[in-house]
Amino acid sequence: MSASSLSPFFRSNGRTLIVPIDHGTAIPTPGLENPGELIEILSPFADGFVVNYGTARRFAPQLSGKGVCLRTDVYKPAVAGNPDHGSYRVYGAADAAALGAHAVMNMLYPHHAEEDQSFGDCASLISECRERKLPVILEALPYGIGRPDDYTPANISFVSRAAAELGADVVKTAWPGDKEAFRQITQDTYVPVIILGGAATDDVGLLQTVADSIEAGGAGVAIGRNVWQHSRPVAMVRAFHAIIHEGASASEALKILRGA
Repeated sequence: MSASSLSPFFRSNGRTLIVPIDHGTAIPTPGLENPGELIEILSPFADGFVVNYGTARRFAPQLSGKGVCLRTDVYKPAVAGNPDHGSYRVYGAADAAALGAHAVMNMLYPHHAEEDQSFGDCASLISECRERKLPVILEALPYGIGRPDDYTPANISFVSRAAAELGADVVKTAWPGDKEAFRQITQDTYVPVIILGGAATDDVGLLQTVADSIEAGGAGVAIGRNVWQHSRPVAMVRAFHAIIHEGASASEALKILRGA
């Protein structure tokens, strides 16, 4: 996929700041009560948003001018007593095109019990999207969502490369906890690698992680809950923007977040 195909998300510096607001099919979402208003207040600093089909259709005016990435799967976390099906694809390239989306995103769960379905879903999606020249972002996580103990450098390295080998244009994955380990991951994965945020964490640690990821060759972030569940969501996305697009350090970004 050409760089121009990713231009709605990636700026001339080769980096991006994406805010996922696609959590409503997976978990309770306090902080996402008014998606349209949230999109409007974050848009000055966000390059794009990850959205479900209903959000993309209902809030198309607010999304205008931003990169729109359609979430093509449902990634329900496992519930006690129920089988863990991981991720399952529900939309495709035609749906994304009908909405005017600029890219799609789907989970890839290597080593998961339903690994065969996960790889098949991603492969068929990539095939569909190649015909329409639509970029694919694979969210590649070892074993499944919400398994931080499994997000080791070795596991993240494997799943990131596997996603690229499968045909992803961009890989979204977890932070391995170590800058040099992530540097090696970005070097071994021949497409842009962006990091996710996950559950809420402390401001200082999060901003340092974002800064370290950029310094180690990362192409940006796709962070949702740590933005729209923060007490100051606009300030947080502004702080990310400063690191990713303005070359700010973590300490400088923290001053922005705190209004200093």
